[in-house]
Amino acid sequence: MLHANRERGRIHARCRRTVHRLVCATILLAATAGGVAMAAGDKAAADDPRSQDPYWQLGRQQIAQRLAATPLVRPARNVILFIGDGMGVSTVTAMRIYTGQLHGGSGEEYVLPFERFPYTALVKTYNINAQVPDSAGTASAIYTGIKTDIGVLAIAPGAQRGDCAGMRVVPTILEELEDRGFATGIVTTARLTHATPAAAYAHVPDRDWEADADMPNPARKAGCRDIAAQFVDFSHGDGIDVALGGGRANFLPRTIGGRRRDGRDLTAAWRTRHPHGQVVTTASALAAFSPGRDSQLLGLFADSHLAFDYDRRTRKRDQPSLARMTEAAIRLLQARTVGRTRGFFLMVEGGRIDHAHHAGNAFRALDEGRAFAEAIARALTLVDPADTLVLVTADHSHTLAIAGYPPRGNPILGLSRRIETDAAGTHPLARARDGRPYTTLGYLNGPGAGRRLTESMEEKAVLDPDYRQEAAIPLRSETHSGEDVPLYAIGPGAQLARGVLEQNALYHLMTTALGLDR
Repeated sequence: MLHANRERGRIHARCRRTVHRLVCATILLAATAGGVAMAAGDKAAADDPRSQDPYWQLGRQQIAQRLAATPLVRPARNVILFIGDGMGVSTVTAMRIYTGQLHGGSGEEYVLPFERFPYTALVKTYNINAQVPDSAGTASAIYTGIKTDIGVLAIAPGAQRGDCAGMRVVPTILEELEDRGFATGIVTTARLTHATPAAAYAHVPDRDWEADADMPNPARKAGCRDIAAQFVDFSHGDGIDVALGGGRANFLPRTIGGRRRDGRDLTAAWRTRHPHGQVVTTASALAAFSPGRDSQLLGLFADSHLAFDYDRRTRKRDQPSLARMTEAAIRLLQARTVGRTRGFFLMVEGGRIDHAHHAGNAFRALDEGRAFAEAIARALTLVDPADTLVLVTADHSHTLAIAGYPPRGNPILGLSRRIETDAAGTHPLARARDGRPYTTLGYLNGPGAGRRLTESMEEKAVLDPDYRQEAAIPLRSETHSGEDVPLYAIGPGAQLARGVLEQNALYHLMTTALGLDR
């Protein structure tokens, strides 16, 4: 208790110096209620540069309170973190109905694989300086245990955008687990250098610095490093064991079709650093890969992002599905950890849910969500929930809305209809004040603004995969939204996922579940 009193005194002092007074007040209230629980693990965190950050303290306290109420029976050996990029609550609901209707049901009663998980929570997504966040700040919060600014990756808050000299690097969970002997992996349908995967291993003051070609000349001359270079030069443990996604052009020089100005072939550099490693670029090559105890794998299946799953299927792209990449990553990580004390950490991102939303294309957003759910279902067949914590969440939400009063089973992507039937026993179209029909799904803003449906438009037009839903506010790209996102959990430590959590508390949840922050 004396230790806890001293801790409260230190927090008081920090609160007088910080702009995060409300956060500090919350920590103090929690410390008073939590008592000794607050002291758990303080010594282990004392030397961490993040330990003085108020959000670090708040995240630790939120998990400590839950741990005091429901202690761990046993720690997790492995953690799989699924991030549906842009998968807010309305997207999950629409995904559920869409997938259920694909299976021949009305849709509303369908249950997605992760909706069967026993524990759920809501997660607050704001960045330090942004009410509505971006993927860089949100992913950084999940991986580092603190909140940071919009647009930067795994650096302390307060850095000027684009100033690598003034940034302060903070560790990520992937780096820390590599240093502790865990096997690690990243899987994404986006570029491996895109914000959500990159925040796990790179530290940059601008998320757009994916290749050296993206950096301004002063930054290059100052010795700043781009994200792809940081991936290849990753020096923690024996390196990231498996990384599968897109972004091949960021790793190759311009002379062979890449984007790099420095002339480096980073795939060759990766092979040199990983003598047991293999680079694959097609779904066929991934299918032929057989992991061994020392295997490491880099998969770069597209120059930029992978194709949307619908386009991958219909246009017969030689790219793997997210479920197939997830299975390959898990099997490799399992092979590397057989007989070893430490397990593995894997992050799997359904990255293109977000991209379809930005385009105002609900069909591809929901179909990407379906593919994301299939990857989760595949993972659950490969791991034991007795030793593997599986978390499913989103980094942020989007402005997608489900509106009108359509009857049960109405096509979720279709025109909204009235509950009452007409003389022919059919549900007539619902109409807006201008007399025109409208779809059940729409966006608050985005490229679909200003284009109202016409009386002659048939149902098949809005069901076209390329249709962009109507939006209220005209923008070139639809934006994120600032609402809370869901968190679903199963496995050791899953009971810590309840109530409302700060997003950075997910880091503390994972380290606590692994028995590293008790």
